[in-house]
Amino acid sequence: MPLLSSVLPDITPLSISRAYRRLWTGLTISAFGQQMALVAISFEAYHLTGDSFAVGLVGLFGLVPLVLGGLYGGALVDAFDRRTVALLSALGLWACSLALVVHALAGWDRVEVLYAIVAVQAAMFAINNPARSAMLPRLLPARVLPAANALSTASFTLSFTVGSLLGGGLIGWGGVTTVYIVDAVLFTAAIYSLVRLPPLPPGERAPVPGLRSVVDGLRFLRTAPNLRASFVLDLCAMVLAQPRATFPALAATIYLAGGRGDEGAWVLGVLQAAPAIGSFLAFCVSGWLGRVHRHGIAIVVAIMTYGVAVALAGVAAVGLPGVLWLGVTLLALSGSADMVSSAYRSTMLQTAAPDEMRGRMQGVFTVVVAGGPRLGDFVMGSLASLVGEGEAMVLGGVLCVLGVALTVLTARRFLAYDARHPTP
Repeated sequence: MPLLSSVLPDITPLSISRAYRRLWTGLTISAFGQQMALVAISFEAYHLTGDSFAVGLVGLFGLVPLVLGGLYGGALVDAFDRRTVALLSALGLWACSLALVVHALAGWDRVEVLYAIVAVQAAMFAINNPARSAMLPRLLPARVLPAANALSTASFTLSFTVGSLLGGGLIGWGGVTTVYIVDAVLFTAAIYSLVRLPPLPPGERAPVPGLRSVVDGLRFLRTAPNLRASFVLDLCAMVLAQPRATFPALAATIYLAGGRGDEGAWVLGVLQAAPAIGSFLAFCVSGWLGRVHRHGIAIVVAIMTYGVAVALAGVAAVGLPGVLWLGVTLLALSGSADMVSSAYRSTMLQTAAPDEMRGRMQGVFTVVVAGGPRLGDFVMGSLASLVGEGEAMVLGGVLCVLGVALTVLTARRFLAYDARHPTP
C-alpha cells in the first residue's frame, strides 16, 4: 500500500478546497465540448479546402489575438477581481461557441468564417486562462500546487481524450453542427463554476491597467531567468514539434489509404486523442511529482522525451504506413512527457512569481502555452505541404531536441532550480 500510494495521483486539492473543487469540476465538464469543437473545426477546415496548410492557418489566425489578449489580459487580472475577469471572458467564449452553432446552421461553408470565430475565441481564452490560473495560489496552499496542476492537466487531457473521440464519432453521426451545439451546452458548466467562486480582489500593489502595466510585466521577465527559460523550452516543443496539423491528412491518407471523409473522422479522433491519452495515463501514476524538487532538470528531460516521441511517430508514419497503433502509442508517449513538463512549469510560475505580477506572468504563460501550439500548427502545416506529413514530424522532433540542448547551454542555472527555494 505505501508503494501504491506513492504513485497514485494526489487529489488533496479537491478535498481541502470547496472553491477549487467547484472550479475544477465546472471547467472539466465544459472542456469536453471545447475539445469536440476543436476536432470539428480542424475537420471542417480540411474538408472545405483539402489542404493541411489551411488547417495550420486555423492556429495562425488565433495567434495574434492570443498574444495581445494574453499580455493585456494578464494586466487586467492583476488590476481587477480575478473572478470577475474570468467570468466576463468566459461569457465571451460562450458567445464564440454560439457563433459556431449559427455558422453551421446557416450553412456558411467558408473557411474564412471559421478563422474569424477562432480569432475572437483566442482573444477571450487569452484573458480567461491567466485569470483562472492566477486564482490557484489564492485558493490552495503552495504545498499542493504541483498536485493541483497535475489535476488541471488531467482535466484537460481526459476531456481531450474523450472529447476528441466523441467529436470524431459525432461528426460521422450528425455532422459538425451537432458537435458545435453540444459544445455550447456544456460550456454553461464553466460559467456556473465561476459564478459560485468567492470574490478574489487584487492586492494592495495592484497596477493601473494599461500599456505601462504590460511593459512592467515584460521588464520583470527580463530579470527572471528561470521563468524565461521555462517559456523558451516550451516553445521548442510546441512551435517546432506540434504534430496536430498533420492529423487530418494522416487520417485521410496514411492511416485510411484514401477512404471517404466520414470514415476518416474516427481515425482523426483517435489521433487527436492519442497525446491526451498518454497525458492522462501519466497523471494516473503522478503521485511522485510532489517529491521531485529539481524542477529544471525534470522539465528538460520531459521536453526532450516529447521531441523524440514526435520524431519517432513521424518515422512510423513514413516507414510503416497504415500501422495506426504504433503511431498512436508514440503520440501517447509525447503526451505523457508533456504532462510532466506542464505540471512543473506551472508550479514554477505560481511559486516563483510574486502575487502582484502573477496575472501578467500567467498572461505570458498563456501566450506561450496556447500561442506556441497555434504557431506550431502553422509551422507543421507548412512543412507538411512541402515535404509530407510524416517527414515534417521527424524534422520537427529533431529540431525540438536541438532547441532544448541549445537553451540549456545558454541558461545552465535553470538545471539547478530547486522548488524548495523558488526564484524567478
